Amino acid sequence: MVWAPLGPPRTDCLTLLHTPSKDSPKMSLEWLVAWSWSLDGLRDCIATGIQSVRDCDTTAVITVACLLVLFVWYCYHVGREQPRPYVSVNSLMQAADANGLQNGYVYCQSPECVRCTHNEGLNQKLYHNLQEYAKRYSWSGMGRIHKGIREQGRYLNSRPSIQKPEVFFLPDLPTTPYFSRDAQKHDVEVLERNFQTILCEFETLYKAFSNCSLPQGWKMNSTPSGEWFTFYLVNQGVCVPRNCRKCPRTYRLLGSLRTCIGNNVFGNACISVLSPGTVITEHYGPTNIRIRCHLGSAEDGPRVVFMVDLWHPNVAAAERQALDFIFAPGR
Repeated sequence: MVWAPLGPPRTDCLTLLHTPSKDSPKMSLEWLVAWSWSLDGLRDCIATGIQSVRDCDTTAVITVACLLVLFVWYCYHVGREQPRPYVSVNSLMQAADANGLQNGYVYCQSPECVRCTHNEGLNQKLYHNLQEYAKRYSWSGMGRIHKGIREQGRYLNSRPSIQKPEVFFLPDLPTTPYFSRDAQKHDVEVLERNFQTILCEFETLYKAFSNCSLPQGWKMNSTPSGEWFTFYLVNQGVCVPRNCRKCPRTYRLLGSLRTCIGNNVFGNACISVLSPGTVITEHYGPTNIRIRCHLGSAEDGPRVVFMVDLWHPNVAAAERQALDFIFAPGR
């Protein structure tokens, strides 16, 4: 190891380090003097640093220290809350059997329906999905989702009657009995411009009802009276290929919508047909993160509506991406 003293370079010292000579004692003395100067400089530097700390605003130092402690505690708290072994969201939602009336809605009792099945382990799985998303991307903008998952029990069981989603409630979203067309103006105008395209494909489908009671691809929903049929192109975030092939232009139209929910279990697109006199029991949707757009026909006879689920306009882009990840079909 070579000790190189601080200060201007000295040729005689450098000679001492490499080439012995008869003047070695004199050179060693000069080297020790330079070394002593270096230690004095180091001591002065340390003293200056200590004085700088003393001169700082004590309140600012304490504030920074407290913030660091809070950050460390938060990281520890989030890390140790990782849930125990889990199963997929779909299997959790399909685990329970819904019977009769619940929350004012006549359940279809389908094991594949998100709204009709519940399980206590769902919140743990959702929190795990959120943690996984944050590790891959970021925690930035996840405050409302984190709060919603953490307090789902309170939100789902103690909400005012105006808003009681069955599966997931995102806090601090404004609510209204209905949204104006300006809430998602672009998508509404796209649907209105293509009304005839959708109607023509529906009329072709509806002709099949003259040949059998329930044509392939249609579903019958439970109602107190009358008949309610639905034909899904997208069901809970999953495309129904056979149905989409029967309505190719309508299905392609969904791809031109900017706010259509197509990548998570809360997204649906379907044709709904109500026979005259049909009564649908009042009910709540599975979540408040979406608004359902109805494109209807004013003709007499069965009430026909093309229904598409769009993002609530106050759900931010980062939240939409995270919710697509957390509630992805099959997770």
